[in-house]
Amino acid sequence: MSLEARVMELESRLAFQDDTIQALSDELVEQHKRIERLQLQLTALARRQEELHGQAGVAEDEAPPPHY
Repeated sequence: MSLEARVMELESRLAFQDDTIQALSDELVEQHKRIERLQLQLTALARRQEELHGQAGVAEDEAPPPHY
C-alpha cells in the first residue's frame, strides 16, 4: 500500500471517528438534559406527595386499625 493511500485511509478513518465522537457528544448532552428534567419532576412529585400526606392528617405513629 502506497504512502498516499495509507494517508487517505487514515484521513477517512479520522473523519469517521470525528463524526462518531460528535454524535456521541450530542447524545450525551441530550441525555443530560433529560436527566435534569426527570430530577426536577421527581423533586416536584416528592414535594406534592409530602403536601398530600400533610393534608391527609395521617399521624405516622398512629396504630393500625384493630382488624390488622
